[in-house]
Order: sequence, then structure tokens, then C-alpha cells
Amino acid sequence: MLVVRPAQKGDLKDILRLAKLAGPGFTSLAVGEAALTERLKKSVKSFNGPSELSPDHVYLLILENDGAVVGLSAIKAQVGMRDPFFNFRILNAAQKSKVAEKRFDMDVLVLVNDYTGASEVSSLFVMKDQRGTGAGRLISQARYMLMAADPDRFAPRVISELRGHVDDDGVSPFWDAIGRKFFDMDFNEADHISAEQDNQFILDLMPKYPIYADLLPEAARVVIGQTHPAGVGARRYLEAEGFRYDGMVDIFDGGPSVSAPRDDIRTIRNSKLVSVNGIEVDGELDALVARNDVGSFRCVMTKVSFYGGTVNINKTALDALGLKTGDEARVWIKR
Repeated sequence: MLVVRPAQKGDLKDILRLAKLAGPGFTSLAVGEAALTERLKKSVKSFNGPSELSPDHVYLLILENDGAVVGLSAIKAQVGMRDPFFNFRILNAAQKSKVAEKRFDMDVLVLVNDYTGASEVSSLFVMKDQRGTGAGRLISQARYMLMAADPDRFAPRVISELRGHVDDDGVSPFWDAIGRKFFDMDFNEADHISAEQDNQFILDLMPKYPIYADLLPEAARVVIGQTHPAGVGARRYLEAEGFRYDGMVDIFDGGPSVSAPRDDIRTIRNSKLVSVNGIEVDGELDALVARNDVGSFRCVMTKVSFYGGTVNINKTALDALGLKTGDEARVWIKR
């Protein structure tokens, strides 16, 4: 059975394995063992910490299939509060000349940190043999079930940065057209510095003036705001939750960033608390069922049926959640 739970100290080896499988360009996992170890420690502390919004809180979720770790995802409670959090915003510059009888509309890239203070959902990765089984949907939506359990731990605005176009050798046409010119380093080196250290080097070296997209090589222009093929499924999940692309792209690979008001996210908005019964059911409805407690959070996808004001779920799912008949759980019904 697929179960989502908080990451534990003993998961480090599996997290390192998943990070290696994710490959180059997966910025949030493209870090060394030391950084991932620190992130895991921070996550354990966050799950067991006070109910408050803090830039020091990160929530790392693990996906298990019959006890084997097959995926992960994460939530950063606040970005940009400790270190700058940069994106390019794409603006339209309209220029017109009456004398020449010409008008041009051009895309301009402007360095901004508009997402400062927002929560970020990130690090969604599922092993290849689990894709198409519902595993990706579960580990993605489980983050919103966690948010719904204690909204005060998360910011009113939630964002996600989607992976842009980077090939298996770590080559990014967007980076080569812009970043390499100002940083004198390849994509992987810059990505590692950004992920493992602070982002002050971006402020120090990135151009402060607008960049006209039409001046970039075609290979760079065509990938601006485009999602890496491996991230198309993740984008689909995000858009189903109400996230929207609003012209913000990653400064390294040009991948799109999407955002949504926390309380408008579909899973948060449509989930509800109910009493559960652990009995065999005919399975009328597909549903997410989760413990409504951050410290002991668990989430599964299972069949349920309603009886009065309670929800019936099978005993296997109930046991996986660590609940018993009569306990309260958070339920989201798939429509």
C-alpha cells in the first residue's frame, strides 16, 4: 500500500538514492550529502516543533510502497526570508514610432524577488516504476493535506518552481545564453552554489538591468517558461490544484514558476474532517485520507463510502494511518 509520512532520520540513505535518480537540473535535490542531511534534520525538527510560520521550517514527506521508499516531496514554510529568492519576471515592453510607422511588443526579463515570504511546494519526485500508479498524485496532494491540518504553519501564498530544460549532461540553453556570461561557470556549478549556500552571489553578479528576450539565441528563447518533459506531470497536478503561471521564470533554467493563494488550493478547500469506521467497503469513491495532525501525519489514497456523517474505509488503510474506528481524519474526495 502507498503511504505518505514525515521523513525520519533513518531515511537519509533512501533520500540520497532518490536525489541521484532525479538527475541534473532537479535543483532542490541537486545538492550534496551534507546539505540533504541538514535538510532532513530541519524537517524532523519542524514536524515536532511549534505551530508557527517560520523560515526555518521545512517539511519533507516520504512515499512508501509496502515499506520501500519510492518517492518524496517537500514544503518550505517561507522562502526568501534568510537568503534572497530570485526570479525573472517577464514583462511586455511596447515600443511605437509614428515616423517609422512601426510598433514592437517585446518580452523583457527583470530580476525580482516578488515571492519573498511565500511557502514553496517542491522536490516532488517518484521512481519511474511507480509513475502511472497514482503515486505521484498521492505524494503531491499529501502536501496540501498537511497544510490543511495546520494552516498557521504556512504562508497565505504558495508557489512552486518547475524544472526547466536541462539535458542529461547538465546543459541549459537558457543558462548558457544569460547566466554563463555573467557568472563564468557552468549550470551545475551555479545550481550547486545556489542550493547549498546562499544566493548573495546572484545579487552580486546577475545584471541589474532588463534583458530583452529577442536578443537571446533562439535555443534560449523557446525554452523560457517551458517545463522539462519530466516535470509535465507535476505541472498538471499543480494546475489541477489551482496554481497558475504568471510570467515568473527561474533565473537558471528558465523554467516556469506557478502560484496560488493557500486557502484556494483545491485539496485544502475541499477536504473536511470526519469520523472514520474501519470496515470493508464496496469502494464507491476514491479519496485521500490523512491524520489531521502534523507530528504524526500520514496520508493514503483509498476507496471510501459515506454512512451518515462518517466515512467507511478498509482496515488496511486505517492501520496504515495509525487510526481506529471513531477517530477523526481529514478526507478529500476525488471528483
